Formats: sequence, structure tokens, C-alpha cells
Amino acid sequence: MTNPQYPLPYPQSPRKSRTGLWIVLGALGFFILLCGGCAGLIATSADDTDTPSSSVTAGSAPDDGPALAPAGSEVRDGKFAFVVTQVEPPVKTVGGDYLSKAAQGEFILVHIDVTNTSDQPQSYFGSNQKLIDAQGREFTNDTEAEIYLNDDVYTDINPGNKFSVILAFDVPVGTDPAALEFHDSMFSGGVQVAVR
Repeated sequence: MTNPQYPLPYPQSPRKSRTGLWIVLGALGFFILLCGGCAGLIATSADDTDTPSSSVTAGSAPDDGPALAPAGSEVRDGKFAFVVTQVEPPVKTVGGDYLSKAAQGEFILVHIDVTNTSDQPQSYFGSNQKLIDAQGREFTNDTEAEIYLNDDVYTDINPGNKFSVILAFDVPVGTDPAALEFHDSMFSGGVQVAVR
């Protein structure tokens, strides 16, 4: 028989192990370091290989952007040389009778030549290129529209070879295009050239 004056001691709960917590935190830390290291390697690689050429010397550009080369000149970013060969008047739709795409505003179509200046095949993506208007606004390309205008919109270009493509930019009606910003890759610094 127990004495009512002395309460029974409460059983102490076993101490929880924090090993699981430390494993999760360690794995999370490793993952963060791994991602940071990969990002650093990519950035370093882009800095080493995607430096614009000295052919971009004329003109001016916004303080935070690349120098602006004169219209019609060859500009280089990374392993590609770019030349604007034609800028068409704006159009409302692109494509044929059966397959076409209508613009939200209007399409500005820019014909360019892309040459691989390196000693290895290099992949070209239209989505890396931008149009800049007279107000300084940036527009990305419309890949679907470009599919109706070109045989290929993405390709590997062998060393020394040239690829001709039409870029399509869906812009508000009345937009005044001022420059194109070309990129060898999504990580490159880019180079700008006037379109007029």
C-alpha cells in the first residue's frame, strides 16, 4: 500500500534523439553547397568563354548593358558571330493558310545570320535573343511564330558554319525597335547591335 502523502514520481519520458534532425540538416547543407558550386562553375565558364569581341566598339548603350554596335555590323558573343541582314515591316500574323499564329500586338521579324567562330559544335537557341525598343523595353522571341517562319529554330552549328534564321518578336502596335541583344547562351553577357 502506498503512502498518500508521497505522490508517485512521474515517469520521465525518454530523451528524444536528435540524430535524424542532424542528418536532415546535413543533407540540406550538402545540397545547398552542391547547387552553389554548380552555379559557380557555370558562371565561371560563361565568363571565360562568352566575352564579347572587340568588334563591338561603336555606339552607346544603357549603363548596365553591353555596348551598342552600329546597324549592319557583325557582333560577337562567346562562340557566335551575329549579323542582322533584314528587319521586315510589322505583320499581324505569320504562317500559312492552315497553320499560322496571330500576334497579341504585331510581329517584328528580324533576319539574322549566326556563325560558329569556335572549333567545336555550338547549340543555337532563339530564346536567348532579345529585342529592345526605343523606350528601353526588352522583348523575348516568340518561338511558336518562329516555327512557322523557319525550317529550324534550334540547331547545332558546326565550326565555321553559318545558320540563317528569322526571329519573331510579339510587340505592342507601333513599337519602335532600336536594338537586338544577342547571346551565345543564357549565361553569356550579351552584345547589342542597332537595328536601324
